Amino acid sequence: MNYNKAEFHSCFGLLSQIPESERPEIVFSGRSNVGKSTLINKIFNRKSLARVSSVPGKTATINFYKLEEIFFVDLPGYGYAKVSKSEKQRWSSLIEGYLNADRNIELVFLLVDMRHAPSEDDLHMINFLIDSELPFVIILTKADKLNKTNRTAMMEKFKETIPCFDDIHVIPFSSQTFEGVEEVRKIIEETAQAALDEMSDVQKEE
Repeated sequence: MNYNKAEFHSCFGLLSQIPESERPEIVFSGRSNVGKSTLINKIFNRKSLARVSSVPGKTATINFYKLEEIFFVDLPGYGYAKVSKSEKQRWSSLIEGYLNADRNIELVFLLVDMRHAPSEDDLHMINFLIDSELPFVIILTKADKLNKTNRTAMMEKFKETIPCFDDIHVIPFSSQTFEGVEEVRKIIEETAQAALDEMSDVQKEE
């Protein structure tokens, strides 16, 4: 994959606006200000493909990026307190509506801040993904902010608090040291290839 060729495709503020799924989709989800935009920019080796904001809750739409035959989907950050109740409900409807829809979701990257125990919203999302049988990988962001001792302690805490933690693929990530970037890219390429091969087989049978 030539990650430099990724481009912004479209964004939607309402579930009803999103067209039917036409190609494999790889999804990024996580609480507000966890670093989704930063991760996306690092993966695609771009400074501002996804806009990074210091203001939590800035991404209030579902944003689609396109690379070759794959869509990359950036969901609104959840869990930001300083928005109206109606706005929270809209975000929730967008996120859960999208994930519950009959779409070609091949993988969800769920971002969790490595410095803190998972929030109630994080755990809700993890349980939702497990119950929905959606394949997902947890990316622990801001890994460079912790020393070795603290990282080990946090990993133990995650084992205690995150259901099925030992069965989940977990990747520590740092935008400063690039830790985790190549591992995420490898998973993307494997997932994308498997999805495209399956689509090709289905088309041949038809």
